[in-house]
Amino acid sequence: MTDPAEIRSGPSPALAGSGALRALADGYHARTVRALDSSEIAGHLVKSYAVEAPGRTVTDRHAQAGLRIAADHLSSAYLRGSLGLAVLLVHAGGDGDYVLVHTWIEGYMADLAVFTGPAGDADRLRPGRSGLAPCVWEAAVLARERDSFSRHVLGGDGALEERLAAWCGDMLEGEVR
Repeated sequence: MTDPAEIRSGPSPALAGSGALRALADGYHARTVRALDSSEIAGHLVKSYAVEAPGRTVTDRHAQAGLRIAADHLSSAYLRGSLGLAVLLVHAGGDGDYVLVHTWIEGYMADLAVFTGPAGDADRLRPGRSGLAPCVWEAAVLARERDSFSRHVLGGDGALEERLAAWCGDMLEGEVR
């Protein structure tokens, strides 16, 4: 256990000297987000997106790989409390490829699965390591989707079918930072 006397406030001397944070800030840039489709996959209504690093493109092959991974993952999502709504991100990243399957579950919570693989090799996408979370660009899309879900489905007016149609039609396009 840490002794409270050893806790300091302010920037860490170790972090300030490492340059790691500065290198991240220097390389920070916008990424393009494209809406791919809304479809039914394994009994779920799924909104799909492509996220693209500069110089990278989510191809049809990558999108299809993402859909296959989502179908496999969502086939057992009801065991994790799924409510039948999900968001799929297919990310052609700067250091590899990623597929994220974000599912709305009971209790106002979400389930997230992250799959990773080498750039350009959709057949080698595998579950990410335990604890892996979305990168800043993926998190921007998921934050936008959280707002869309809350606005249209949870807090919307009208019949559930109307709320779901509004949610499906509310797609993000453009750059995220």
